[in-house]
Amino acid sequence: MCYQLVLGDRLFHEWLVGIGITQRKTHTIGEVAVPDEFFRDFLRGHLDGDGSITTYVDRYCTKMKSKYVYLRLYVRFLSASQRHVEWLRNRITALLGVDGYVVQRPAVGRRVPLYSLHFAKKDAIKLLRWIYYAPDVPCLKRKRAIAEPFLTGDVRDFRHPPGFEVRETVESYHVAAG
Repeated sequence: MCYQLVLGDRLFHEWLVGIGITQRKTHTIGEVAVPDEFFRDFLRGHLDGDGSITTYVDRYCTKMKSKYVYLRLYVRFLSASQRHVEWLRNRITALLGVDGYVVQRPAVGRRVPLYSLHFAKKDAIKLLRWIYYAPDVPCLKRKRAIAEPFLTGDVRDFRHPPGFEVRETVESYHVAAG
């Protein structure tokens, strides 16, 4: 099933184009005229729509020492527009002081490559705490549930964040139901 929203308001269309939202925006979008005071809300919506929060337990080095178990956290924003991803990176760096890195995925099976802006570890936590600045901000609940332990937990303790349980048979953390 697919939903489509069609708007026939000329003034609204002109406003969207004026702030940088155009037809085929995935390929053409660059900068979006978002005031600084609303940027983190814009970014939260971007994360909900074209982003991901990934966590997993890294046990790669446990053969050397059993205590080498680390919780990994990545926040990613995806776009087919390299210009948009670079703009996002520059705005986030300017406003928050964290610097992500851009990865280009080749155009295998697609007409154009995809670009992904990545934040890891402490920068990812800082970013999540910035965009989820209050418990009642509008967002996708499933993505907020993944972020929640990092919003309230101790950044220094990556091995035992609150709200997670380690299942020895699965190489990932699972959000506790609640």
